[in-house]
Amino acid sequence: MSEQPAAAPLAGIKVVDLSKILAGPYVTMSLADLGADVVKVEHPDGGDPTRGWGPPFNGPDATYYLAANRNKRSVTLDLKSPGGQEAVHRMLATADVVVENFRPGSSLARTFDHAQLSAAYPRLVVLHISAFGDHGPLRDEPGYDMVAQASAGLMSLTGEPGGPPVKAGYAMGDLGAALFGIIGVTSALVERERTGRGQYVTTSLYESQLALHINWATGYFATRERPQRLGSGHPSLVPYQAYPAADGHFVIAVGNDALFRRLCEALGHPEWADDPRFATNRDRVTHRVALNAELEAALARDTVAHWCALLGSEGVPVTPIRALDEVYDCPQTAALGMVQKVDHPDVGPLEQVAFPVTFRGERPSVRTAPPTLGQHSREVLAELGYSEAEITRLLDHPQP
Repeated sequence: MSEQPAAAPLAGIKVVDLSKILAGPYVTMSLADLGADVVKVEHPDGGDPTRGWGPPFNGPDATYYLAANRNKRSVTLDLKSPGGQEAVHRMLATADVVVENFRPGSSLARTFDHAQLSAAYPRLVVLHISAFGDHGPLRDEPGYDMVAQASAGLMSLTGEPGGPPVKAGYAMGDLGAALFGIIGVTSALVERERTGRGQYVTTSLYESQLALHINWATGYFATRERPQRLGSGHPSLVPYQAYPAADGHFVIAVGNDALFRRLCEALGHPEWADDPRFATNRDRVTHRVALNAELEAALARDTVAHWCALLGSEGVPVTPIRALDEVYDCPQTAALGMVQKVDHPDVGPLEQVAFPVTFRGERPSVRTAPPTLGQHSREVLAELGYSEAEITRLLDHPQP
């Protein structure tokens, strides 16, 4: 066993990944980034569906799969076969965590029922991620990220005023559930240190989206008024959005009245700061249409680079709106070490966006590439005590 890097707080933790697509695999990739030994169990016929979610592809797999599966080992097993189920139970006997997103009511959900797993393996932390949660009328409904963004309100808030609903550019339904799932797992592991017992942890795309409403929720609870789409605007701060310059858009983020006065002076319109419509943030929110019209007229006279340099020199928070190629080439990205390379057996050097937390100043490393399908089957099964003959029989003839 190779020595774990310093930034590996979960070293020694064993994780069995029975999940697929994005939310579950992102949880287990994050646990692997933090040093856990993660075994990804995939069906022999194609594996995780995201392996085929392309183009684009890079080597045998779609880049979608490559985004959420590094630092893991892949084993191919048919979970509906007795042989595959036995192998998984051998893994669970020494595992700390299992992550699954079986559809409620499915045969696999019954086979790997959390109550039975907790009874058989009392120290095991079981994370179940679903679309809509463990209870309620939508409990058994299937769901993808788009469904979560629509059903839990995000699409009603995204897009231009009066325009059609728009999904977020990121998979916020899946990723929100993943982040809360990581919190749930790590919290359960901390509690296990006190009690000696694991537990059943569950979250869903739907619940996670509600938790991320934050000020939208409290604003609605206070007023009972249905929020409307504001484009890039903020419901409680003005000016705080993207504005058009002569050659493109950039962002101005004014969080208080002093910053607004600086903005007005830099733009050559100090009178705006004393205009009773704009003097306080409360006034500016009420009169956002009038203020934005004045700002757009003034900003249209010069370029993004000009305004960012001028306003930035006056301490006004501004930034150009960077495309991803510009983000990855940005000196700030390089200084943080957020893009790392790892060798892939078919692709060669493979770039990955690294884990966004450092420990004692060190970032967890991208140790191994996302595995090819079944790349570690023999290795992992041998660790479980299977003989070479048994491994061959299980892999070549999964049905007994």
